[in-house]
This record gives sequence, structure tokens and C-alpha cells, in this order.
Amino acid sequence: MKCPVKTLDDKTAGEIELDDSVFGLPLRSDILSRMVNWQLAKRRAGTHKVKTRGEISGSTRKIYRQKGTGHARAGSARTTQRRGGATVFGPVVRDHAHGMNKKVRKLALKTALSAKAAEGKLVILDKAEAKQAKTGELAKVFGALGWSSVLVIGGQALDENFRRAAQNLPRVDVLPQQGANVYDILRRDTLVLTKDAVEALEARLK
Repeated sequence: MKCPVKTLDDKTAGEIELDDSVFGLPLRSDILSRMVNWQLAKRRAGTHKVKTRGEISGSTRKIYRQKGTGHARAGSARTTQRRGGATVFGPVVRDHAHGMNKKVRKLALKTALSAKAAEGKLVILDKAEAKQAKTGELAKVFGALGWSSVLVIGGQALDENFRRAAQNLPRVDVLPQQGANVYDILRRDTLVLTKDAVEALEARLK
């Protein structure tokens, strides 16, 4: 499919041919959902922790004799029923990550790119460059283009002025092409790819 190329001045800079095998796939919400769950599970710290029966400090001595007190039978003071006792089946330090096939991950990224193209929310940019690292000036440019929630994916290396100018803008993310991922693509309304990013992504995903 053909897509127009824009500049940051909102002018046309020609056309680009997008590969249908990367940008023309049907929507697969099940694949996208699996991929987002996989990404969010990987980034979880998993450091939540409670003390189990074997970790509570205190004696294991029987609190009082078995019979003759009129109370229920009681053993250790570290049991879960007592104040300051252990927790049963509570969270422990663990890794929340789970496996996912490389082919499925690749398909999910292509599906996310195709979904943005089908919705008309994919913009191809000639270059993502700024003369100065001025957040205010870049905010005016984005406002003129109508970009309020946007992910900009550049080539192998980002323009430092553009990256620094965009880093303080709310709901604006800037990534190199090797950092392109399903979660960041879906969480922003508009996806902006530079021509270098398109070439790199097509070479990576074909």
C-alpha cells in the first residue's frame, strides 16, 4: 500500500510503499492481548513478600497445656490464627514472566502496525529532527499537526535535540526502531514512523 510522507511543517514529501506483509495484516485482538500481557508480566518486579510459618520469629513451645484450661487447643504462637503470626498462601518473591514464541511476538508487532494503518492513525514522517532542544517549540509543532497522544519511532539512532525536546511532553513517547513494541504502540493514539524506521521494521519483520 502507498502512504504519503509528511514533514514536521505539515507538508507533503512524496510517497512511500508499505509492505502489506507488515502493514496490511487483519486485526487479531487475541494476539495483541497475549502480547500486552506478556510485556506487562515481564516488567513486574515480583518483590512483594510476606512471612510464612517458618520465617516468623518466636518459640515453637506449646502455649498452654492441652486439657483443663477451658480454652481451645493451641500449639505454637506463630500460627496464622494469632496476632503477629504467619500468613498462609501469601505472595513471595518470584518472577512473573512467562514464555511466548518468537513467531507469535513477531506476528503481534506486525498486527499492531497493521491496526494503526487500518485505523488511519499511522503517519510516515520524513525526518524526526529538531534544530534546538526546545520543548515549547516542539509542542507547537505537535499541536499544529493535531498530535496529542503520539508515539514517534525513529531510525537506528535518534536525533538528540528532538528526543530532549519531546521528553517533557505529556503523552508523547520517542523510541528508536529497535525499541518498537506492541504495548507502546497501542497505548498512544497516533503512531509516527520515520522513513528510516519503516525500512528497518520491514527488514526486521519480513
